[in-house]
Amino acid sequence: MELGPPGGSGPAEPGPRLRGLRGADAAASASSLSRFGAEAGCRASAVAAVLPAGGSGERMGVPTPKQFCPILERPLISYTLQALERVSWIKDIIVAVTRENMETMKGIIQRYQHKRISLVEAGVTRHRSIFNGLKALAEDQPNCRLSKPEVVIIHDAVRPFVEEDVLLKVVTAAQEHGASGAIRPLVSTVISPSADSCLDHSLERARYRASEMPQAFLFDVIYDAYQQCSDYDLEFGTECLHLALKYSHIKAKLVEGSPDLWKVTYKRDLYAAESIIKERISQKVCVVMDTKEDEEHVGHCLEEMLKTELNHVKVTSGQDLQQIILEQCYNFVCVNVMTSDFEETQRLLNMVEESNLSILYPVVVISVHFLDYESVPLGQKMEKVMQIREFAKEAKKRNILLSGLLIYFPQRAFNSTMCYFVRSLIIKLRERLGGKKDVDRHG
Repeated sequence: MELGPPGGSGPAEPGPRLRGLRGADAAASASSLSRFGAEAGCRASAVAAVLPAGGSGERMGVPTPKQFCPILERPLISYTLQALERVSWIKDIIVAVTRENMETMKGIIQRYQHKRISLVEAGVTRHRSIFNGLKALAEDQPNCRLSKPEVVIIHDAVRPFVEEDVLLKVVTAAQEHGASGAIRPLVSTVISPSADSCLDHSLERARYRASEMPQAFLFDVIYDAYQQCSDYDLEFGTECLHLALKYSHIKAKLVEGSPDLWKVTYKRDLYAAESIIKERISQKVCVVMDTKEDEEHVGHCLEEMLKTELNHVKVTSGQDLQQIILEQCYNFVCVNVMTSDFEETQRLLNMVEESNLSILYPVVVISVHFLDYESVPLGQKMEKVMQIREFAKEAKKRNILLSGLLIYFPQRAFNSTMCYFVRSLIIKLRERLGGKKDVDRHG
């Protein structure tokens, strides 16, 4: 067993202590949970999460365990860790991986700069892996640097789209009831076949639900249940809520989950997950300009046209570029009118690189340049084209996909050229928003 945060992972932000609440007090608790990261001087031992990640992924039909399968060249489990890390009031995240995958997991943590992660060795079954994670939090292990939480979240390493509001709901319900889990309506009717493979009877679908993740428990409830668990349950059981009911006599509160809590199980699910990720990171475009907002600038016209053409995407201007990068915008249009060089684009690339934004997802930058047909020689035009190619090669090493758009026009035809430019740019953006992988080709 290896406890503590490998790869330089630091401690969590402080969060207040959870207490067992009833009735209206539980609603007040939800409000306080959402302010965990902002409250100072509060006790930071409230919530932890355990992720069993020791499966071999047999149903996936690929040699790599599914939690390590790449999506956009990044392992699936990294997306799940990111979803939990965004929740500042989760203090510790325990990942149970097999001994042979321990170094692989350490490498993922280091490469993608995950924080608050501790590793334990997985068991031979899912329940044994979860039990190992709970033991690591129980404060009765030698050399343990973790603290016992009051509430523990159990989640799957291959459910990357869990949101904070669902986590908050199950944690708050676990405070009040001792155990809680997310559920979803059944998609298909469940039937019972007879011994000769004929229909015996079917269940009334409206009365039943599919059990999903995340689930949350008062730590003592679920830890006591695992300590009493039979070998049969540890070997063949799958449902943590059932263990809490069977051994701790706790009836879990069921919370309606969102449609995207599905589990990546089959190979086709990897493509579905990739589509969802591409769609999510394509919902914001920032237009960066090299003049002040109140000056007449072609970029402002561009911004308005983009808002009209890409009406499902949030288009903003980059006056406060630091804040926009902090909010994790992954798509930028850098418009250069006042100068024909790459100063504005280079400044943007430097800020993106310093922010480490491109560690998690590829960042797309479209650098737009205007050259007057009547005043700029053709040779200078070609020089600019070659320069953007060199910039793009270097940027791609940092997971930044740089595309250049050079507008070579006669001054007298600027308006018509502008219309062509906007159409060209929208085509490039739609390629990006549509999820094409060849966005790093250079216009």
